[in-house]
Amino acid sequence: MTKTNLKDKQASCAVDYGFQRIGGKYKCRLIWYIHERKVVRYGELKRMVKGITPKMLTQTLRELEEDGLVIRKAYHEVPPKVEYTLTPIAEELIPFINHVKQWAERRMEELPDPIEQIAC
Repeated sequence: MTKTNLKDKQASCAVDYGFQRIGGKYKCRLIWYIHERKVVRYGELKRMVKGITPKMLTQTLRELEEDGLVIRKAYHEVPPKVEYTLTPIAEELIPFINHVKQWAERRMEELPDPIEQIAC
């Protein structure tokens, strides 16, 4: 969903507005990974987020950038170099993402057959 589409779709409440910005399968994970590394290149993100296609990664990063959560810095060199960092607005989300991460770690420990956890 592009920024134009988000403008066209009215949020019914603050929760709806928030999840329009960070909801979905990959957005919070991308925000978390960029936060942990401070500056991340596209290829690093592609390796970190298992199962994401290049098209989906590009689209999701574009949406995060349009919503003012990610800064994209492109260098004019060959091969192309693009770096991503978080904006101060996105950094405000980190305590909440961390809280969800801790909650999930506790729940995963309770599973009868624990899921193999990858570091995130």
